[in-house]
Amino acid sequence: MTDYSKILAFLYKETRLLDDKQWDEWLKLYHEDCTYWMPAWTDEDELTQDPQSEISLIYYANKGGLEDRVFRIKTERSSASMPEPRTAHNVTNVEILEETETEIKIRFNWHTNSFRYQTLDQYFGTSFYTLSKEEDSFQITNKKIILKNDYIRQVLDIYHV
Repeated sequence: MTDYSKILAFLYKETRLLDDKQWDEWLKLYHEDCTYWMPAWTDEDELTQDPQSEISLIYYANKGGLEDRVFRIKTERSSASMPEPRTAHNVTNVEILEETETEIKIRFNWHTNSFRYQTLDQYFGTSFYTLSKEEDSFQITNKKIILKNDYIRQVLDIYHV
């Protein structure tokens, strides 16, 4: 069984890289074939189930989509990201749901404070990750983000969740 503290350290590293805007280092945490998905709510109780046929708040079928998003942020080609907000991510209640010799499935709660234009926004939810076991760390092969407060006043981006 994988040392729980290594999983926590990996999650803390990911959030630190987002907060510090270390985009290239953040991308290294993702496997080439990763899926990054934030489904939308169809009503108060149900999430969309298929990113190919239903609306999603964010969906990238592989790392290329994340790389494109980071490129736009870094080169100021994203008016929605200018100026970039200051963020502080918090991770809690990390649970190992399943583990095999090659991967670990985890669930955790998160909360992000985002400050931009003299306004504080708060986002919170639950995430489900599949991590592939690497030599001395992990890579994210699947990331599903459940945003609990989805009535928001702006476009969400990768640094909000």
